[in-house]
Amino acid sequence: MLQEGRLRLSRESLQPMPHAASFLARRWPLLTTVLLAVLSLAIFWPGVVSFDAVGQYGQAMTGRYDDWHPPIMARLWSLFRPEIWRAAPMLIVQVTGYWIGLGLIAEALSGWRRAAAFAIGLFPPLLGWQAVIVKDSQLMAALLLATGIIVHSRLRGRIMAQWQLALAYILIAYALLVRANALFAIVPFAVLIAARGSIRVRHGVAILAALAMALTLGPVVNHRLLGARDSGVQRTVPLYDLAGIAVRADAPLAGFAPDAGRRLKAAHCVKPLFWDTLGSRDECAAAMHPLDRAAPGHLYALLATAAIAHPFAYAAHRLAHWNSTERWLVGGRWPLAAPPARTEPNDWHLPDPSLHAAAEWMAVAVLFVGLPFCWPVVWTFAAAMGLWRCWNGKDDRDVIARALLASALAQEASFLVISISSDLRYHLWSMVATAIGWLFARRHGSKSLAAWTMAGIAFLVATGAAARWTLPPAPATYADLMR
Repeated sequence: MLQEGRLRLSRESLQPMPHAASFLARRWPLLTTVLLAVLSLAIFWPGVVSFDAVGQYGQAMTGRYDDWHPPIMARLWSLFRPEIWRAAPMLIVQVTGYWIGLGLIAEALSGWRRAAAFAIGLFPPLLGWQAVIVKDSQLMAALLLATGIIVHSRLRGRIMAQWQLALAYILIAYALLVRANALFAIVPFAVLIAARGSIRVRHGVAILAALAMALTLGPVVNHRLLGARDSGVQRTVPLYDLAGIAVRADAPLAGFAPDAGRRLKAAHCVKPLFWDTLGSRDECAAAMHPLDRAAPGHLYALLATAAIAHPFAYAAHRLAHWNSTERWLVGGRWPLAAPPARTEPNDWHLPDPSLHAAAEWMAVAVLFVGLPFCWPVVWTFAAAMGLWRCWNGKDDRDVIARALLASALAQEASFLVISISSDLRYHLWSMVATAIGWLFARRHGSKSLAAWTMAGIAFLVATGAAARWTLPPAPATYADLMR
């Protein structure tokens, strides 16, 4: 009997371990999440500090805040003993939020879509920017983690625990405050992700009401609750638009000197790429001098008057900028796209990533940013077609897809009226939300919808490529861009 027991034990020991294999099959997204987060932190440690974030680090160190960049991010940074840990805690926040969010999303999916969720996260420009300490990467981490928490419970038929609900609310609130125009992405997402069934008029009313509330309360929170000084950042959009109308209008604008439009045009002060020339070049600042002390409300009143009086000039200015920020009909090597490989030079002695692998990853990202994968206009069209596809869907997957795609489309639409620069990082959330939205969307409609989607993308890519072939390439340096 003892011999039979030993023989049985020996045979059992040679059998595969079904429980371990089953665990790996069920939990590989969790294990992949941990592995990718650890590897990302190791490669990019202690993070690449952007130009914007250097200023925010200074605010966290000195305790003096302003609202040119979101004070909520500098306030958060100040909690992590920045004099000791420098940028490392913010890198941990960004990278772990990014990968945990994607991991939870992958857990909620099945089949090839699970692997696709991780492939999205490994796209070199996206992961490269996630290693850069900047508000857009903070926004991405917060929204991905909030999305992951929500969909992980919802698609499993579970009621969210109180702590999960509270954490999702905190993440969405942080995302709302960490970027000035993020409300156009976050409000539609928050309203539609909570909706059940088909879209109704009340959902549109709720979105408009929430947008109005966020626009009103944002400055109050920044100035009174977070103690940020008014930097004048709210003046930038109307000044940029007024200058854009002035160089195109056939008559002087109210508030400007009679020859301001001619002077701005002669000095090439208004550029579709960005507003930087208006704030940095002396001849441009001189032409805008009469508006130096104008309050934001007065500037917006002047802008409304000018846009009504010169609608075609206003539309031409905004469409030129939208085309630039969407990277559609532009010259080759369109700037402000690639994540930086090194920390911005600074007086705080903030270091570069210690491993050479970080620079190599950023070099790979540079190769991708000029391709159609990184043209926001392609993702905008894909978001519109995806939203059409799942608009009338009633199950949870369609609700999630609709919220993500509406979020992406609303943010891209906002650049038609509120945007002053063409940085690719402004579009990162829209790109990711569109890709994930398509993963969740069920197949509705005819095959012609898929055909129209592919045809539209082919048209955008063909015309964009033709523009890059025929138009002059963009200047290679910031100094040349400013001329």
